[in-house]
Amino acid sequence: MDKKIILITGATAGIGQAAALTLAAQGHEIVVVGRNAAKTESVAQQLRAQTGNPAIHFLLADFSDLQQVRELAHQVKNQFPPLDVLINNAGAYFNTRRKTTYDVEKTFLVNHLAPFLLTNLLLDHLQNHARIINVASRRHFKSQLDLNDLNLERFYFGLDAYGRSKLANILFTYELARKLNNQPITVNALHPGLVETDIFKSDFWIFGPPLKWMISRISLTPEQGADTTIFLATSADLQGVTGKYFVKREAVPSSPLSYDEDLAKHLWEVSEKLTAI
Repeated sequence: MDKKIILITGATAGIGQAAALTLAAQGHEIVVVGRNAAKTESVAQQLRAQTGNPAIHFLLADFSDLQQVRELAHQVKNQFPPLDVLINNAGAYFNTRRKTTYDVEKTFLVNHLAPFLLTNLLLDHLQNHARIINVASRRHFKSQLDLNDLNLERFYFGLDAYGRSKLANILFTYELARKLNNQPITVNALHPGLVETDIFKSDFWIFGPPLKWMISRISLTPEQGADTTIFLATSADLQGVTGKYFVKREAVPSSPLSYDEDLAKHLWEVSEKLTAI
């Protein structure tokens, strides 16, 4: 591919940082998005130093605050030409329910509502033949989605909340692909594999570090986990391919529930209302 402008959310660690490093090394212009100013600036500086690519920029947004997501979209439009690739990689896991001011628990807010809002706000700032990439998870296969209980008041289990948010990512991917049917913009989702990152470390109290160690024994490295993201962002073979779910660079079936078009439309309507888009 020619040099592209690529925005990556959650790019200060794990899969996002690994993807940013490879894409920067390929010569693409990268916009790194993180929530911590010092860390995000440091990662941008590291990427420049490691790749010799000066076209590495950074922006800030905490995805638990939709106003910051709106400000992020505004900054992107004001500071950069239309994007060629939008990678919705940022994600979070919470072992206990965390309420928000948006009438949803925090996992759903960060993992679904924030990228839903950002993507919609940036649709008019994407190049022709731009690519939208949503990082989901195989965990969605074990998940249901009750749109009448987005706070999970009846029962909360961290992995269920996480899987539910990833099911929402895929439902959103497929519905957006249908809505973009007459436009030359593609949108696809992916499962990166079980990756050694800090996503499950910070909310498990004293059990977090040993849990991360155990997972590291059987998991992929962030570099390996980023491979499919990089493939979807750059492969010429995927020009025009949209509305698919990828694992190990291959389009594969997602869960039966993820193909429920009525559920996807209802989720879209609820998400529009909750984000006041």
